[in-house]
Amino acid sequence: MLKIDAMGDVCPLPVIKAKKALKENPEVVIAVDNAIATQNLSKMATQMGWQVKIEKESETAYQVYLSTSGELTVVPKVLDASDVETGAYIVVMNGKTMGLGDEKLGYALLKGFVYSLAGLDTLPSHVLLYNGGVHLSVMGSEVLDDLNALKHSGVEILSCGACLDFYEVHEKLAVGDVTNMYRIVELMSQHHVVRP
Repeated sequence: MLKIDAMGDVCPLPVIKAKKALKENPEVVIAVDNAIATQNLSKMATQMGWQVKIEKESETAYQVYLSTSGELTVVPKVLDASDVETGAYIVVMNGKTMGLGDEKLGYALLKGFVYSLAGLDTLPSHVLLYNGGVHLSVMGSEVLDDLNALKHSGVEILSCGACLDFYEVHEKLAVGDVTNMYRIVELMSQHHVVRP
């Protein structure tokens, strides 16, 4: 089993290192120093249909075992556009307002956008939230009900982990999952992107 040292690496380096290594090796173990990295690696494995096992050695040391085959614990498959009635598009929100100009108007417009999105017949496969957009998925957000409705309809709601940490709201995440920049770029490169 190939061993990879990603201690001290920030998002998305552990994911990139692991993905590259698994192209040539059926099993790898990657050492990381934070829980966010383990979550990002686990999500990557789920999306790729690989197996994953995480061992916590201490508060700052984790071993993440990844395998394209073998006896590791299998993570449940994540819903994608083929599993639910969704369209071939994703929605990306990077702030708490829609458009430029008056902030109060922009916030009202964004609330209307998310409400309308949840009512569409053809839903996106993913909603990606990064930078100030992560405030939409945390406790106290006025669009949580609509984001939860989207999630229950099979839309994957993903918030940037580095952004949640930057704004110190990681513990307040109320809907969806944490993701990394590699996954955000990957999804944006593979789908039609809609931005409010």
